[in-house]
Formats: sequence, structure tokens, C-alpha cells
Amino acid sequence: MGVFDKFLDIMKLNDDEYDDDDFYDDDFDDFDMDEDKHLAPSSGNKVTPMRQPAARRGVNMEVCVVKPTSVDDSREITETLLAGRTVILNLEGMDLEIAQRIIDFISGATFAISGNLQKISNYIFLVTPTNVDISGDLQDLLGGSMEKPSMRGRY
Repeated sequence: MGVFDKFLDIMKLNDDEYDDDDFYDDDFDDFDMDEDKHLAPSSGNKVTPMRQPAARRGVNMEVCVVKPTSVDDSREITETLLAGRTVILNLEGMDLEIAQRIIDFISGATFAISGNLQKISNYIFLVTPTNVDISGDLQDLLGGSMEKPSMRGRY
């Protein structure tokens, strides 16, 4: 190696480094587009609903009348809705704060399952799952025909 080659190496102007790149191309085979044809065919939609509507499950249409005594009964009402059954919720005579907590819980559960919550009277509610349609306005249908019982407040 001469003085000129050393000078080129110091200045990094020597092309000897790039000569090594040429022989690396021989180690790799060319990519063949036909290899993609051997992939497994993708199937259609694999997403299935976790819970089928009650009409598909063959559950008889049933209406449950529930008069809860505590907030703990909210879970049972929610499970009834999840089973695809309609619930008539009677809150007459309950403490106002407990009744409000029950309505809050049930309205959240009803929203989560895309159900419907309708007020029939001041203290009676109709709660339906997503597969039950309510037509008409129940309050207009009932008019003033029902007595309005009072709820117990704090004394």
C-alpha cells in the first residue's frame, strides 16, 4: 500500500469498503411472488356476538313484576333483563333515596344492553331488553286513571 492509498484511507475517500458489498448479493435468493399464493385463504367475518337476542334463543316472552326492598335487588333486575325478560318495577312505598339509586342502576344497565326504560306512573317503571319494542306513550294511555301513591321521605 502506497502513501497515496494511506492518504485516501485517512480521508475516507477510498472505495475499497464498497467493493465488499457486491458479493453479499449472491447469498440471497430473489423474492418470488408465487410464494404468496400458498397462504391460507382468509375466512369471512369471525366476530360473533357474545349474547344472542332472546328471540333467537327461544325464550318465551315473559314479564316479571318486581318490588325491590333494597339496592341489592338491582342486580337481580339486571339479570332478568339480560335473560331477555321485561320487568315492571314497582317502587311504591320505598325510601326516596333508595328508589333513586335503584333507578340509577337500572337505567345504566338498560342503556348498556340497548334496552328501554319508561315511566308508567310516578313510582312504577317498565324496563325492557333490546328485543322488546314499546309503542305509544304509556303515560298518555293511562292518563289520570291511577292513584298517585306517596313515597316515604326522610322524617
